[in-house]
Amino acid sequence: MSSPSFSAPLPMSVPESDDAPSPPVPSAAGTIGTTANGRRDIVVGVLAVQGDVREHIATIESLGGRAIAVRRPSELAAVDGLIIPGGESTTMDKLSRTLGLADPLRDLIAGGLPVYGSCAGMIMLSDVVADPSTDRSGNPQQTFGGLDMVVRRNAFGRQRESFETDLDFAGLATTGNAAGDNPVRAVFIRAPWVEKVGEGVEVLAQVPAAETPPAGPPSGGSGASYGAGAPGTGTDLAPVARIVAVRSGNLLATSFHPEVTGERRVHELFIRMIRGEA
Repeated sequence: MSSPSFSAPLPMSVPESDDAPSPPVPSAAGTIGTTANGRRDIVVGVLAVQGDVREHIATIESLGGRAIAVRRPSELAAVDGLIIPGGESTTMDKLSRTLGLADPLRDLIAGGLPVYGSCAGMIMLSDVVADPSTDRSGNPQQTFGGLDMVVRRNAFGRQRESFETDLDFAGLATTGNAAGDNPVRAVFIRAPWVEKVGEGVEVLAQVPAAETPPAGPPSGGSGASYGAGAPGTGTDLAPVARIVAVRSGNLLATSFHPEVTGERRVHELFIRMIRGEA
């Protein structure tokens, strides 16, 4: 299976210091208006510091929405909702702090801005990362938070363990030729899974135990772990179902990449969330 095409990171001229002061936090006013058919028009931002930005923009536009790339804090004021794409969560963390986006995003998420995160975006929305990367000083990576859950990075394995499967996914509506209750074809590429959710987090989809790939090598966070044994030890080999899609209020997250398979119903759900229809 081929990997998705990822947008190039920002130029290397981006300042390296994470200590630059953050600009004032913009309000999430957005530009929702009313279309000719009476439905509210929306603008969806896609965080464009790194990752598969183009694919998310194309999916939103195919659904009749307007999508813009967001690279600066000032651009957040123009959006009604935000997508955090797949990519590298550690790179997103570093660049979002460098560009002054991290603190405004945390405030907007806490204030109710609708946000959808796929793959690395799921990690960035999680309150806790079970196996965070660390910088040269030993500081763990940071997230934007908002979802009361624990995620594990690369839980399904590395690039060579990428796989596809069909999932039952709650809350979807019929979109185009795809009925709402049809399975979702999900692509997992160095994907995380959710190990624990809080009371306010709804589980929308799981990879069944029978379809969960074999456990990875016994190294910290580089492979899968199962059952009751200690995560990452390689000793807990009994497969269990793994949570791969969740929702809490205005926040939606998936471990997989619907944007690379032509699957539009997850993005359509997000648009309905922005409009207050779901």
